[in-house]
Formats: sequence, structure tokens, C-alpha cells
Amino acid sequence: MTASKFHLVSDWHFEAPVERVWAEIYASDEWPQWWRAVKQVRLVEEGRRDGVGAVRDFTWTTALPYRNRLRITATRVEPMTVLEGRSTGDLDGIGRWTFSDENGGTHLHYDWIIELTKPWQRALAPVLRPVFAWNHHVVMGWGYDGLKSRLAKSLN
Repeated sequence: MTASKFHLVSDWHFEAPVERVWAEIYASDEWPQWWRAVKQVRLVEEGRRDGVGAVRDFTWTTALPYRNRLRITATRVEPMTVLEGRSTGDLDGIGRWTFSDENGGTHLHYDWIIELTKPWQRALAPVLRPVFAWNHHVVMGWGYDGLKSRLAKSLN
């Protein structure tokens, strides 16, 4: 794997049923309400009835002083099981959410398999690779905290 390619993994655990967690992750237009890194989501194309082919533009901030702009196309939608998208833009690759029941709660696994596209990031990747990975984990931590809080409010 070259320095500009990453396979980053996150595992989240919630005391909420899969259906509730699925509903929040699937409704990506609402992520800016609870995920502080997601600044904007704009629907570009509806896609099929099952959600495959839907295209959205995302603007993300990070713990580092830069933004990522991504166009994500839904490539796989298996309700309550898998949600996958193809990213182009500042990061090219695949993001895949995998949902599983965990004693009445939910285990949510995320694979982010991407390549950097910004020239400055690619140039600095051999040195800053650990920093870019740390940055991803901070952004995902913000998402986990935001979703955990949102789920707790909806379950009370």
C-alpha cells in the first residue's frame, strides 16, 4: 500500500436497536445536525427506489485545518445490514457501514478504503500518514459522540 492509500476502520457500539442506528446513518442529509465534522450535505441525484445510485456532495471539516469535499454515490444498500458508497473528490475510494445486532444494541463497523487526491496531501503522506490516520479517528470520534447523544435522546 502506498503512503497515499488508507484502509481505516472504526467500530461503534450503541445501546440502541439496529433499526434506530440504521435510520440515522441512512439519513445522511441530517448528519450535520449531530456530526460536528459534517458541515454540508447536498443531494445531487435521487438514485433508485432502494437508494442505490443516490449521489450527495459532502463538505467535511477535520481536526486539522482543512476541509474535504466529497461526492459519494450509494453503491450498495442492504437495509439494517450494509450501506456502501463510492467517494470521489478530495478522497477517492469506498466507505462501508456494516450493522449487526449486539444483544439488543448495535455494533456498527466502518471501513474507509481511500486514496488521497489533494496534491499537498499526497506529497506529505509519507511523513504525515500517522497524522492523517489520527485525524480520521478524531472525526469518527465526533460522529460516534454525536450519534450516541442523539440516540440517547430519542430512546428517553
